Formats: sequence, C-alpha cells, structure tokens
Amino acid sequence: MSDAQEICPKCGSKLGEVIETQTGKKLQRCSSGSWNPQTRQNDGCDFVKWHQIEPKELDEKCPKCEAPLMLQVTRFGKKMKKCSKGGWDKEAKKATGCDYIEWITGTTEKLDEKCPECESPLVLFTTVSGKKMKKCSTAGWDREAKKATGCTYVQWLKPGEEVSNNGEESLPPEK
Repeated sequence: MSDAQEICPKCGSKLGEVIETQTGKKLQRCSSGSWNPQTRQNDGCDFVKWHQIEPKELDEKCPKCEAPLMLQVTRFGKKMKKCSKGGWDKEAKKATGCDYIEWITGTTEKLDEKCPECESPLVLFTTVSGKKMKKCSTAGWDREAKKATGCTYVQWLKPGEEVSNNGEESLPPEK
C-alpha cells in the first residue's frame, strides 16, 4: 500500500503527504485535519502517523568486531551509534550479535568567561538537537540522588545567537 492510499483509522479520510519536522522526524497527518501554528493545536481530525527514522551507516568501525557502525534514532529522539551486526530478538527479549552501543550526547567547549555566580570558568554546551547554553564548568548531576551538583548557573542561547571565545556575545545582523 503506498503512502497516498493509506486511510486514517479515526475518520476514514486519506492520509496526507509525508512531511519532516525541524528535528528530522517524519510524520503523516490525516488530510481532513491540519496544524494551526497560531493556536498550536490541530484543526479537524488530529490523527498523526509517525514514521520510523531509518538507520544510517557511518564511516566508522565497531571497536569490538570491526563491522560498520550505524547511526540510529530511538522512538523518543535519542541518537546512538550501534554495531550493524547487533540486533534484538523480540521473543527471547535479548540482544543478538555484537552488543556495542555508544549514546550520542552533547558537546562541550571551554569559554574565556567566568561564571557570574562562582567565578569558575564557563563552558558552551551544545545538545544533540543543536540547542546551546552557557553553563558553569562545576555543574554536574548526581544520578543516585537525582539532583544537580556544583554551581547551577545556566544561560540558554537563542537560535542563531553565537558566543565568541573572547568572552563577548555576538548576535546575528539585524534584517
């Protein structure tokens, strides 16, 4: 069955074309409904079919078995590098093949700025989705206690806002 001929299970209308969100996820809406950006709600039928993101082969080799690594996105949007020889047996509920997995987290760069709260150096942290924040280098997270450790200073940057490494912020030019 092709994408254009699929039927909405809620109202029986045809499903619309496959579109991609800003975060790279693919979805298909019911043709009798639409997204209203002003109200941030669906108008009409609210059925949405989310499509699985296909794994992409990387130019890297598995450190355990030398097989190619794959970039895979979970249904919740988390990214990981995993061995192409690894798999999952649904019936036995066990991993099969090579079990190498590396979760992709954000990146951290040192900045030539001091924290306004504790005078420690600041770092620029970029999340996997591309959001950026300046935070104190002493900040951390205690997994057992489930609470923040160290200094709690955080400044989220607006999209397009950049930080130069000499301590001065630079904004994009005004249009």
